Amino acid sequence: QVHLVESGGGLVQAGGSLRLSCAASGSISSIDAMGWHRRAPGEQRELVATVTRGGSTNYADSVKGRFTISRDNAKNTVYLQMNSLNAEDTAVYYCTASRYGINYWGKGTLVTVSS
Repeated sequence: QVHLVESGGGLVQAGGSLRLSCAASGSISSIDAMGWHRRAPGEQRELVATVTRGGSTNYADSVKGRFTISRDNAKNTVYLQMNSLNAEDTAVYYCTASRYGINYWGKGTLVTVSS
């Protein structure tokens, strides 16, 4: 089992920044990709960004150029730096990790962007 705990969510004004963190614990050896998904009110969950153990990244078009995902393998932690936030970024953000083909999810952290 992999246990994921997110932190860093909160209320921010449009144009502001937030940094999310997600710490992994438990059976953390051989975790491959880690990432972030989000679910906005009334919307389906969507991929935000992923990063492999080797550092390759992938972003949703809606966040390219504004969000940066990074990973500290020594700390088993993944980060999401979010800049130029707008109201459409309001959502619950979930940390994810994959290990041997199994996907694990955190409980989520709420990000609210006020316009």
